[in-house]
Amino acid sequence: MSKITTSQTIGPFSHEGWQWAVDFCAAGRLETSAPTIVLHGVLYDGDGNPIDDAQIEAWLPAAAAAESAQEIPGFRRTPTGKAGEFSLRLSVPPRPAGEPVAYVTVFARGLTKHQFTAVFLEDDATLAASAILAQVPADRRDTLIARKDADGTYRWDIWMQTDKETVFFDYA
Repeated sequence: MSKITTSQTIGPFSHEGWQWAVDFCAAGRLETSAPTIVLHGVLYDGDGNPIDDAQIEAWLPAAAAAESAQEIPGFRRTPTGKAGEFSLRLSVPPRPAGEPVAYVTVFARGLTKHQFTAVFLEDDATLAASAILAQVPADRRDTLIARKDADGTYRWDIWMQTDKETVFFDYA
């Protein structure tokens, strides 16, 4: 029996193998009764280089009801582009106070286990009520907060290492 786990076999083919999920999540196909935002950013490695062959997956539990017409309500997946960029259109219905706008999983080369994180919006008035943010040292919380751009989109870069490393969670 092989000792290789499924998380170790992401291989260089995830962009092709997971295209079905990207197609399900295409921005033009989003049917929702909730307001939407665009979350975008860049995925960086420990040397500050963009990671161009990763997958960013987002789960939006609060959006499932608003997206009931979707094939997979509350789910997004997108590959990073050549410059490590990613963009997700997210439904933002009312959600419990302090909850993130999305729970995020990063799949990338060199990771033997995918990484879990969450993203919050800087203008969410309930950030202080977040039980998740309360578990994170105060000086690291900014790594989980998307900043609003002048055009109304939200910018959130993900760093895999260095002193800028995004907070990742261990769900044991």
